[in-house]
Amino acid sequence: MDEEFLAREFDAHRERLRAVGFRMLGSAAEADDAVQETWFKVVRADTESVDNLGGWLTTVMSRVCLDMLRARSARHEVVVGEPVEPPRRNDSSEAPEDEAVLADSIGIAMMVVLDALGPAERLAFVLHDMFGMPFDEIAPVVGRSPAATRQLASRARRRVRGARTASAGAGDPRRVVDAFLVAAREGRFEDLLAVLDPDVVLRADTVAAANAETGRLHGGPALEPELRGADAVAHAFHGRARGAVPATIDGVPGAAWAPGGIVRSVFRFTVEDGRIVALEVIADPEAITTFDTALL
Repeated sequence: MDEEFLAREFDAHRERLRAVGFRMLGSAAEADDAVQETWFKVVRADTESVDNLGGWLTTVMSRVCLDMLRARSARHEVVVGEPVEPPRRNDSSEAPEDEAVLADSIGIAMMVVLDALGPAERLAFVLHDMFGMPFDEIAPVVGRSPAATRQLASRARRRVRGARTASAGAGDPRRVVDAFLVAAREGRFEDLLAVLDPDVVLRADTVAAANAETGRLHGGPALEPELRGADAVAHAFHGRARGAVPATIDGVPGAAWAPGGIVRSVFRFTVEDGRIVALEVIADPEAITTFDTALL
C-alpha cells in the first residue's frame, strides 16, 4: 500500500488501537508507546495482501502489547494507581458528564485484577470480551488454537468476575450501583452479571412499562413489567443506562433519569452481600413526588 494512504488509514484507527493498548497495558503512556511501535512495524511490513486493514492493525498492536506485557512480567513490574481511561466519546453521546468518575470507581480495581493475569490470558480476555475480536483471530497472536484461546479467556473471565464480586461485596451499595451503571452503559455483560444476584427481580411500574419514551433512560424500548434472573436483567440493560445518573432515593443509593434536571423516573436498588437482589423503575409522576431524590 502507498505509505501516504497507509498513514491516513492508521490515523483513522489510532483511537481504537490506543484503547486496545490502554486496556492491555493499564497505562496511557505505555499505550501511546505501543501505538508508535505499531506504526514502525506497519511501515516496514508488506501490506499488499492485507484485506482487512483494521483487523490487521489490531493484530499488530496486540502483538506489540503482548511483548510489552511479557517483558514487564520478566521484570516483575506491576502498573498500579492509574484508573481505567473512560472511552472517548463525541459530542452527540448521551452519557452524563460524570461518566469518568463512575469509571474511576471500578477502574483501579480492574487494573489490579488484569495485572494478576498472565499476558496470554489478559490479551485473550481484553480482545474478546472488551473489543469483540473472534477467537480464531486472537489465536495466532497468543500462539494457541482457537479452542485453547477460548479457554484462556474463560479462565481470565472467571478470575475477573470473582474479583469484582468480592470487591463489590466488600464495598458499600453506592459502589455496587455505580458499577452496575458503568457496566450497563459500556456494554460489559459479564460485569453486569457480577453485580446481580442470580435471582434478581426487576419491576417497572405501569408508566415505565407502557411509556416508550421512558425507555430512553436505558437506551431501548420500554421495560417489561417484571423480569427475573440475572441473565434477563443483564440483557435488559446491556449497553444501556446512557441517560441514568447516580442519585440517592430516600437516602439509599440509586439512580435517576432527569433530563434538564427534572426527575422523570427513578431506579431503586436493593443490595445484599454486594449484589443487587431487586431493582425497581418508577416513572409515575405522582409516585416520584413521594421520594426524596437527590441527584449526585
